[in-house]
Amino acid sequence: MPRKRARLAAADETLSYTGSMRSESRIKPHVQSLNLERRAEQFFPGGVNSPVRAFCAVGGHPPFVVRAEGATLFDADGNRYVDLFGSWGPMILGHAFPPVVEAIREAAGRGTSFGASHAGEANLAELVRRCFPSVEKMRFVSSGTEACMSAIRLARGFTGRNFIIKFEGCYHGHADALLVKAGSGVATFGIPGSAGVPAETAQHTLALPYNNLAAVEAAFAAHPSQIACILVEPVVGNAGTIPPAPGYLAGLRRIATEQGALLILDEVMTGFRLSLGGAQQLYGVTPDLTTLGKVLGGGLPCGTFGGRADVMNLLAPLGPVYQAGTLSGNPLAMAAGIATITHLIERQSEIYPQLERVTGEIAEGVAELAREAGVPLTTNRVGSMFTWFFTAGPVTDFASASASDSEAFARFHRRMMQAGVWLPPSQYEAAFVSTAHGEAEVELILEAAREALAE
Repeated sequence: MPRKRARLAAADETLSYTGSMRSESRIKPHVQSLNLERRAEQFFPGGVNSPVRAFCAVGGHPPFVVRAEGATLFDADGNRYVDLFGSWGPMILGHAFPPVVEAIREAAGRGTSFGASHAGEANLAELVRRCFPSVEKMRFVSSGTEACMSAIRLARGFTGRNFIIKFEGCYHGHADALLVKAGSGVATFGIPGSAGVPAETAQHTLALPYNNLAAVEAAFAAHPSQIACILVEPVVGNAGTIPPAPGYLAGLRRIATEQGALLILDEVMTGFRLSLGGAQQLYGVTPDLTTLGKVLGGGLPCGTFGGRADVMNLLAPLGPVYQAGTLSGNPLAMAAGIATITHLIERQSEIYPQLERVTGEIAEGVAELAREAGVPLTTNRVGSMFTWFFTAGPVTDFASASASDSEAFARFHRRMMQAGVWLPPSQYEAAFVSTAHGEAEVELILEAAREALAE
């Protein structure tokens, strides 16, 4: 049961609103943001540098952010929003977390890029291996996309096989082989794949329904000794939040081992967020390779792929699988990552219970409000990531997620934005909570949702 919802003065101060939500939007018109959008459209396709930012799925014009602090985003028109997408996951400690900002400042004073090895790389790697024992060796990259495409190349090189298994609605970056029935922005725009991807590339990608072990067994039976790896988001975040069914991840581990394929857990989104050791710690499954990002860089571009030493040693310069990146191990990203992960390790006994409690109050609180309002809503949550699906039935895979009422979500999104709550602008994206979200933010979100759902 959600707590009593008496408004707190702190909530009023956070968003500086007065009066009833029904009679007046708490957000001032986006005059400056609209001017900035029109200027951006002269330079960028759709005015954005990542498609989902364009608000095409929810309508309206996106605010242009000028700064962020804690759980709050500030736009060019002087508005404040409670942030529930957290730069798509990495801001687990909130925006502009002082130890991270200070670490970046100190690192920048020593140089912003070396293109050469430095001690910060191994310092962060040591923390990663401490949290993820399955990652015996690793290679830093600059994004989750790089991490996933490199892990696949390595799996193919190690096994000598061409086919890969991914799952419908799971997004692993925009590499050609992975844009097959992908989630995230691909699903948001209703695109089954992407133009520009050769059929010859996509033909080696087997996209299967998530949470269906029989489909995986059938794929291996149809392609004996040809499948290099199973690549999976252990908790789907790019079709909205979808948890694994009991025994599902263990089943994938068993099948991969029996078939001589590698199991790759894409923990770009779940790593460090669901627990210090990610989903693999939470669910007790050991992959052959892991991809990490988001939280790892403390908000700066950073990712890594790693796992069994015998597999990783196939990478150049030791082996024949080539992978490189001038900005890999960038000193600013390493410093931000070290500060973030160190804080998570030192305060884990406080941080993860707090995230669990606050996220539960938000996710389940809105779910109860929806029941009171008679609005069909399914809430999926694992730790501090969650999604409200506007559908009455359970959501266990991409097909059931696609049954959601996207127009209802769009209306809800617009009403919440007017109340000063910024949700991810797509039914197919997870929401995230940080340690900076507290009582004031919870109260404001629940009050905004109550009136939005009533309408």
